[in-house]
Amino acid sequence: MNVSGLSLRDLEYVVAVAENLHFGRAAQACSVSQPTLSAQIRKLEDWLGFDIFERAPRQVLLTERGQQVVSQARIILGESRRLLELAQAGGEPLSGNFRLGVISTLGPYLLPLLLKPLRDAYPKLRLLITEGLTWQLLTQLEQGQLDAVLASGPVKDSDLTELPVFFETFVLAVPRDHALATVDRVTLADIHAQELILLNDGHCLRDQVLGICPARDRGTRPGDVLQASSLETLRQMVGASIGCSLMPRLAVAVGALLDDMVAYRRLQGGEEPGRTLSLYHRPSFGRIRDVRLLREAMRDALGPTGLVRLLGASIRATG
Repeated sequence: MNVSGLSLRDLEYVVAVAENLHFGRAAQACSVSQPTLSAQIRKLEDWLGFDIFERAPRQVLLTERGQQVVSQARIILGESRRLLELAQAGGEPLSGNFRLGVISTLGPYLLPLLLKPLRDAYPKLRLLITEGLTWQLLTQLEQGQLDAVLASGPVKDSDLTELPVFFETFVLAVPRDHALATVDRVTLADIHAQELILLNDGHCLRDQVLGICPARDRGTRPGDVLQASSLETLRQMVGASIGCSLMPRLAVAVGALLDDMVAYRRLQGGEEPGRTLSLYHRPSFGRIRDVRLLREAMRDALGPTGLVRLLGASIRATG
């Protein structure tokens, strides 16, 4: 069997179908037409001599041997990206494509502060940003689909390398007519658990809020829980006097459109609750220098704002 009949693009098609279990969505993810993708996969199956996928009118399944093909395809694609990373590592710092994942509760508030100074410092950088939930982004990172992920740690059961970037506190958001809106010193004990609005399951911020206010998860039926699909929906629910919530400091500073409806209060007494944001990358990643430079650019952009506490030493200080 001659391997010249095998292309990396064909393997990308196979992995895309395996991840989506749908030829149309896989084609969209690969930016090709569905007939082109289907034809190339069929061609690969003919070359291998067996079916990778079991096709039904409304369902696509991996065959037993197809699962082995997909596993090997991921390894091959990962190694091919490694070759590209090694080539880029020897070039100009932070240039070319860099695929960064950012959790959705941070991206809309960090990126307006970061993108312009990053572009000014590294004009040849093409930053490709993906927003999503932590577990989704880390899975893509481990599979080589992303170069680094900015997420809130700690991350358990992972071999990824963590570079802490900053710590941001949580601020209590309440309706303007709420009893706490004019209180000078607000503590966690002042928050009524039944009023707290949470993000939907899957958001790490939801788990963090429950860790700070565990009473919110006790004695409530699923239908009684106030939930929002995003931070902006949550903010609007507070503005509509539906409840209150804890919000990250950057989200408060950047999203000011509802300031006439929402009041924000820092929490007093003991250490202020918050979250640590870190950059994660694969230990074998060939562009670790670029990840560290990206971290430094974030520090430079956020430091002067006074909104967060920077973590770790500057690479300028450490040499």
